Amino acid sequence: MNIAYSPCPNDTFVFHAWSAGLIPGAPSLNVTYADIDITNGLSEGTEGPEVMKISYAALPWTHPDYALVPCGGALGRGCGPLVLTAGGAADGQPDPALLSGKTVAVPSERSTAYLLFRLWASRNVPGGVGRILVMPFHQIMPAVQRGEIDAGLVIHEARFTYKQYGLAMLQDLGSWWERDTGLPIPLGAIVAKRSLDLEAVAGWIRASVDYAWANPDASREYVMSHAQELSPEVAKSHIDLYVNGFTRDLGRDGFAAVDALLGRAAAEGLVPESRVAALRLR
Repeated sequence: MNIAYSPCPNDTFVFHAWSAGLIPGAPSLNVTYADIDITNGLSEGTEGPEVMKISYAALPWTHPDYALVPCGGALGRGCGPLVLTAGGAADGQPDPALLSGKTVAVPSERSTAYLLFRLWASRNVPGGVGRILVMPFHQIMPAVQRGEIDAGLVIHEARFTYKQYGLAMLQDLGSWWERDTGLPIPLGAIVAKRSLDLEAVAGWIRASVDYAWANPDASREYVMSHAQELSPEVAKSHIDLYVNGFTRDLGRDGFAAVDALLGRAAAEGLVPESRVAALRLR
């Protein structure tokens, strides 16, 4: 079976057991390691892998041949994207007005991070930002540090490393979302082709998650071989934050969070309302 997920520690931790052939009855996997902006594009057609990790924000554009699998993804609390700058307001308090008319780099136009940013900015940045620049994730913090851009939208391990670049957090979008909705943050989703036995796919993913939790050291070499020069400590913090109960099962709160994100986005004209209405999330 063909599958695509990112080389980030949470994905390699979750899928290690399945990819290593440790799940009884599960088909062998042909893994493509791809950042989520690539898989978001693949999900719009029918030529992509049978299973892949995409952004929840990309679901309205996902081809109808794909269905949401209610496990294996990234959704939680205290794990949202960050808006970073090279400095803060004069009084030391973060001021969203600093972004008015400015250039902000984002890792993908169809990412949940960017969708959250647009929802937040429409309410908090007077007059709106100036220019949005799509930039590879690993280049964003250095570019902010060098003053080439005014601010950067970052995800994942940047939460643990941005201070090493001398950067300041202007806004934790996850905290804003949680305060505003009371719901967790829906980040990355697993989708699979409807031609598959989707219950079986979900079962294999859950078995892989259970194996990872029961044998946390088993995946260490695999995780670190794809960890893009992260330290073992940062990789572990990444896993601890992004692999949680929602990874095993979205549940009521998980589905409610996805409905809220896409519903708000559709109401503001950020995603196609017709496609959101057609999604079968329950």
